Amino acid sequence: MRARNVVTLVVTFALPVAVLAQAPGGTQTKRAATSAQSRLVVMPASDMKWTDLDPAGAPGVKVADLWGNHASGGTFGALFRLPAGFAAPLHTHTHDMKVVIISGTYIQAPEGKPEFLLGPGSYFFQPGGSYRHTTICDKASDCVFFVESMGPFDLKPVGAGTGSTK
Repeated sequence: MRARNVVTLVVTFALPVAVLAQAPGGTQTKRAATSAQSRLVVMPASDMKWTDLDPAGAPGVKVADLWGNHASGGTFGALFRLPAGFAAPLHTHTHDMKVVIISGTYIQAPEGKPEFLLGPGSYFFQPGGSYRHTTICDKASDCVFFVESMGPFDLKPVGAGTGSTK
């Protein structure tokens, strides 16, 4: 009978207390909500800080870092804007890039393969290392695209040694 009384006590008092401690509004939930709210980042388009990528090597190309820094290393996310008609000759990049086209028509031609055209909403994964390609923005309008990468952005012209555009 004694064991039955202990079970009854646990079910009657201890279990509801444990459940209430985990319920919404508990201390842990309030801490998580406060922590999540403090991490919120809002960046209206009018507040984007567009800077020149490389005025000498890529005139008119602009970049706006969203997180991290495209030039200094580590993971970054940034918007890039190529002027209408911009063309970059055959080149590679050190790091892989995930790319989403936001506006314009982005044209890429992998070395020895047909070019592909991507419009707004399109995605592609661009390998770093030895993936050689050209990049063009169609003449009809500027190209804006989002890039995420694990390392700094660079552009290494093929046959030009160690030069890079940052």
